[in-house]
Amino acid sequence: MTTSLDSLIALFAKLPGLGPRSARRLVLHLIRNKEKLLNPLVNTLLQTSETIRTCHVCGNLDIVDPCNICSDTRRDHSQICVVEEIADLWAIERSKMFRGFYHVLGGVLSALDGRGPEQLNIESLVTRASAPEVAEVILATNATVEGQTTAYYISDRLVDCNVKISRLAHGIPMGGELDYLDDGTLGAALKARVNY
Repeated sequence: MTTSLDSLIALFAKLPGLGPRSARRLVLHLIRNKEKLLNPLVNTLLQTSETIRTCHVCGNLDIVDPCNICSDTRRDHSQICVVEEIADLWAIERSKMFRGFYHVLGGVLSALDGRGPEQLNIESLVTRASAPEVAEVILATNATVEGQTTAYYISDRLVDCNVKISRLAHGIPMGGELDYLDDGTLGAALKARVNY
């Protein structure tokens, strides 16, 4: 007979990075701290479930639609940064180095997973990139085979949009030592070298 405790553990075990053991420890910790953690977590999950929206412009998550980023008039309307997932948008936003707008694809092209262009948010990107104020589209897909394939496909689709198409640099991370880098990273760094 499955109890609500077993169901809770099974649900937590489905989360990324948590297996059955970690889920059990997490559930036990929440139960031991019912007033401080469990009850506020339940309330926050319910509130989030009721209020969260997907931005119809960029695909970000927020409690308003369009999201706070798309509604920010201080941002640079001439740039759109294309990312695979919302987590990638959040990572770039944390850097505080980009002040343009975003476009979330919702994944990458993948024949193995049966994900083609029609499953991704590409058509609305082409529409957005065609706007007269847009001057540059930055392709910030991951440095994987699928990410590169998706970037190439998008750059082909944007040829007629009259925008500069750029790609995030790939190469040596800050503090990285050459001896510890893989061949692909070192090769990408050599190709993306800049004048000094």
